Amino acid sequence: MKTDLLDIRNCDCMNLMAEYPDNHFELAIVDPPYGIGEKLVQGGTWAKNRKSEYSEWDVKPKQDYFDELFRVSKNQIIWGGNYFGLPSNRCFLIWDKPSMRIPTMSDCEYGWASFDHVAKIFSVNQEKGEKRIHLSQKPVLLYKRVLSMFAKEGDKILDTHMGSGSIAIACHYMGFNLTACELDPDYYQAACERIDRETRQISFF
Repeated sequence: MKTDLLDIRNCDCMNLMAEYPDNHFELAIVDPPYGIGEKLVQGGTWAKNRKSEYSEWDVKPKQDYFDELFRVSKNQIIWGGNYFGLPSNRCFLIWDKPSMRIPTMSDCEYGWASFDHVAKIFSVNQEKGEKRIHLSQKPVLLYKRVLSMFAKEGDKILDTHMGSGSIAIACHYMGFNLTACELDPDYYQAACERIDRETRQISFF
């Protein structure tokens, strides 16, 4: 899928990153698989019913992934950073989930950030009525707020694990160039359909 702002591919992220020189992207915002196994599907019935599906992609990236990510991008925001043994840094993000205060689901998610910036909390609910197509689906509004705070006009954005496509919708509306990929063909197709549906412009004559 390619538009004026979005270059979204169904491919392996390592192959994608290999195409680019050092520091090509001003900012990478990524949400890699956490590799937490059974804990991944303890959040509710919907996740448990698709357990076998998630076991196929819930594989924690190896060090070569992070080496490439830090090579091609000047700054990084990594959701689930608490699972990856990243270096200590004073800037981190918390996605607070006000609408998800139930015992089987996390109240928040942690994002590691490379910036020399104070830590921030983003209180954002899941979109009401939004069809869920991915277990790790994050709200478009969350990405809009993160981009507003950490991206500058003209920045090139990278996402190596696009999932549901929320970041692409946010980049479209905020005018950022995004290069992203999703390895799973079914998720890729579902995300492209969602992006097209959510960003399609309606003209009145």
